[in-house]
Amino acid sequence: MFRALLLASVIALPAAPAFADDDAPGRLSLSATGEVNVVPDMATVQSGVVSEGRTASEALNANSQRMNGVFAALSRAGIDRRDIQTSNLQINPVWSNYSSGEDRRITGYQANNTVTARVDELDSLGATIDALVTAGANNIQGVTFGVEDDSSARRQARLNAVAELRETADLYAGALGIELGGLLEFSESGGYSPQPVMMRARMESMDASTPVSAGQLTISVTINGVYAIED
Repeated sequence: MFRALLLASVIALPAAPAFADDDAPGRLSLSATGEVNVVPDMATVQSGVVSEGRTASEALNANSQRMNGVFAALSRAGIDRRDIQTSNLQINPVWSNYSSGEDRRITGYQANNTVTARVDELDSLGATIDALVTAGANNIQGVTFGVEDDSSARRQARLNAVAELRETADLYAGALGIELGGLLEFSESGGYSPQPVMMRARMESMDASTPVSAGQLTISVTINGVYAIED
């Protein structure tokens, strides 16, 4: 379910700084990146409610009532309660606009409650978002896609990167007319390259599910190697 891509970047460093020990071997520093594209099999949705009231208590009570609808909608969509986590809860004063000669004052309060929910059935993602908005969510912050298990794809990305590093090392050695020794240093880095899907809550009635495309994720591993240059 994935296809491999290769990307390499190389940096040839001087054999040694002018102040280095003359007996120190020259060094060739290279980097290579192995990439694998995978199809997402899960997503997380951040949604919530923003409410205002004359007092902090009034704002929070109004928010809580609508959030109960949000939790109920997630439950009806088949989202397990353990896959729902509160990610933000704030109550902030609303200030009057500044005008000359008058001090700013608090005119009310705003309550903001956001939850992050994991959705395993991507075919129902659009319908789930619609249900959230219908139930009272007026703050859809975004959708992020992921994969449940990336171990196989990450292993392949590592193999791709190593193969590219070796090929690039041989290419430079031949082009420069040098002979490479052992590998002196080695390091790795990498991660996902997903693009969050940002959305706006639609308050009107919906005749069809909100279209959402999962696309692909890129799992990349970059390795860095330093080879000795033989005399």
